[in-house]
Amino acid sequence: MININKYVPGLLLCSLIALPAWLLGKALPVIGGPVIALLAGAGLALLLKNRQRYQAGINFCTKKILQAAVVLLGFGLNLFIVLETGRQSLPVILSTISVALLIAFLIHKALRIPASTSILVGVGSAICGGSAIAATAPVIRAKDEEIAQAISVIFFFNVIAAIIFPTLGAWLGFPQDSGDAFGLFAGTAINDTSSVTAAAATWDSLYHLGSKTLDHAVTVKLTRTLAIIPLTLGLAILQARKESDQPALIDGEAGQQTRTNDRPSEALQAKNRFSLRNSFPLFILFFILTCLITTVAGRFGLDPAVFSPLKSLSKFFIVMAMAAIGLNTDLVKMLKRNGKPLIMGFCCWLSIILISLAFQLPQF
Repeated sequence: MININKYVPGLLLCSLIALPAWLLGKALPVIGGPVIALLAGAGLALLLKNRQRYQAGINFCTKKILQAAVVLLGFGLNLFIVLETGRQSLPVILSTISVALLIAFLIHKALRIPASTSILVGVGSAICGGSAIAATAPVIRAKDEEIAQAISVIFFFNVIAAIIFPTLGAWLGFPQDSGDAFGLFAGTAINDTSSVTAAAATWDSLYHLGSKTLDHAVTVKLTRTLAIIPLTLGLAILQARKESDQPALIDGEAGQQTRTNDRPSEALQAKNRFSLRNSFPLFILFFILTCLITTVAGRFGLDPAVFSPLKSLSKFFIVMAMAAIGLNTDLVKMLKRNGKPLIMGFCCWLSIILISLAFQLPQF
């Protein structure tokens, strides 16, 4: 039975940060509530004592509350428009993913960064940050420290993106009367869903666009997230072939060599077997379902304004999630421990930004 009480302190803390950040963000749209919550959470993290008491609720916000925010965004969106947006963004998405993975491979060879770390940073940069890393790690048998290192690198650039992208978009001349162009830029050039939503929400607030940018950016980002499935499947096949060529394997837990007759043990095969259920982000299905509900309701003449409170709740959940992410931030520790992976992450991220801009800047 789930102990709900362990989540309460962390949820309350994130809410207490999110509420004033939400209100202050309305008064200071140039910064936006999500960025204010992120910075406030990061500052409070330096002073927070008895952290373990809050950790369960903080982690719940970074994952479940953020996913709930994305699902609620589906209310008010027409499913056919969502599918068309995903189709139109595919060329940009496929190009950014391909280039990022290529850059990760080249940096891996040049700086001799361990293969597992390189794969995790490359996949996290190319697709969807922590979700892609979590799906890929068990397939390639990544160690805990490699997973933590990759997530730290991706998170570092997510924080930067959430803060600078709205200003960068304005400086580059993205149209301010529509959220489509900046939404596509944010959805393809920012690593993680949390920072995509933060940057898009700030753009909406800055130019009074309601949730147009946020809707477009999330649709593009979720389309990009689907690349987890074929990529993880491919890695699973490569890993299986690699292990089948090894005459013996080291059992990491027992520290003993185990003969496998040129094949990995059944337990190891089970551990590394590709799982569609585990790799597929189920909240995408719920997002599509809420879009479907809106589409059907519209066909029966229901005013889309009915869903406005849910859209507002979605935006507040995004602010809560960013507060939690800030509370989980230790930028000093990241910079000290992740030299070469940070270089790789930066090169991947920069290449993604440049490819995304190459597709769009000529249009305006």
